[in-house]
Amino acid sequence: MTLTTTSPLVEKTRINSIDLMRGIVMVIMALDHVRDFFHADANVFDPTNLEKTNPVLFFTRWITHFCAPTFVMLSGVAIRISEQRKTKKELSLFLLTRGLWLLVIEAIVMRFSFFFNFYYDFSFLQVIFAIGASMIVLAALVHLPYKVIAAIGIILLLGHNAFDGHRLLPEDAGFVWWTILNQAGFIQIDPQHALIAAYPLLPWLSIMLLGYIVGGMYRSSFDSDARRKYLMITGVSFIALFILLRYYNIYGDPAHWSPQKNFIFSVMSFVNTTKYPVSLVYTLMTIGPVLVILSWMERADLSWLKPLNVFGRVPLFYYILHFYLIHSVSLIAYMITYDKSFAEVDLHFNVSFGGIPFGVGYSLGVVYLVWISIVTFLYPLCVWYNNYKSTHKHWWLSYL
Repeated sequence: MTLTTTSPLVEKTRINSIDLMRGIVMVIMALDHVRDFFHADANVFDPTNLEKTNPVLFFTRWITHFCAPTFVMLSGVAIRISEQRKTKKELSLFLLTRGLWLLVIEAIVMRFSFFFNFYYDFSFLQVIFAIGASMIVLAALVHLPYKVIAAIGIILLLGHNAFDGHRLLPEDAGFVWWTILNQAGFIQIDPQHALIAAYPLLPWLSIMLLGYIVGGMYRSSFDSDARRKYLMITGVSFIALFILLRYYNIYGDPAHWSPQKNFIFSVMSFVNTTKYPVSLVYTLMTIGPVLVILSWMERADLSWLKPLNVFGRVPLFYYILHFYLIHSVSLIAYMITYDKSFAEVDLHFNVSFGGIPFGVGYSLGVVYLVWISIVTFLYPLCVWYNNYKSTHKHWWLSYL
């Protein structure tokens, strides 16, 4: 079935199910970032640490695991769809320039939003880096035959965990590059500067390439009933493979699960898969349900969720704004609550996180209240920007 402006999937040449799914994960993503800045235990212990966490805190963190893989996968889907209106050369150039632009955004715009300083004593390589670097690689790969690209994606997806036991130490040759490519970890550049490569390239590139494969089902020449069927089959297969690999601790995640003190903690152990670096089992656990939901969205009446489409249509705009807003509001709240001024706060990373001293914060209930407030505040701004993008054709709009 050819997608047209009268199809239930399409509105003004956009695919609503993809916008909606992206919008849903963007909203959920904000919950984790609000928790980072507002929760009292955010910088004290990992919320997935079964020895210290509780079920509410654990699943508050766990549900946000779906966000980054979904967003990266849908980026790959969008790239595949865009092949219908761009030549290989045009697409390759766009991916290269947009990828480089995202690296600049990660290094400057996003880094400042985390720390509110330009010391560059400490920096992150996070999801924007992973997307940007993956686009740069894909800028070269798009010139290859589709089957070759698909094969590379599948090999990376299934094979990158084969190197779990090959961990380099800081004194080893190639440590920095291996950490950025596959290992993840802390890179001490010099006594005053450090870097965390939280999103190493190869595992996330495999997820973008997976999206590129799935994107073939969204091309205008692909039948909608067949798309719904294949999305469901693929999603269920991913879930089944996740359960199999995880239950027997066969392969695909360096952190094995084990029975715990009660049923709920055993479930928590089972789904507590590795994100840094993202594992095969983690990918199967998150992408599988997303593909099933995308299949279901093909025929479901989701008009009541239409407002979430707006966030999915302006994801980078929302992503940048929400970090700045969360960080600013948190600093104001802490200065009021703890009677602190900017002059009294050391912004260096080894003393605080973006001006927030370690160990201060609020309850999880406050986190949820702030999360809802942040998303509500951002909605009209995203509506305005979406309307602007829809009615203007400036070249730079495709980069933000």
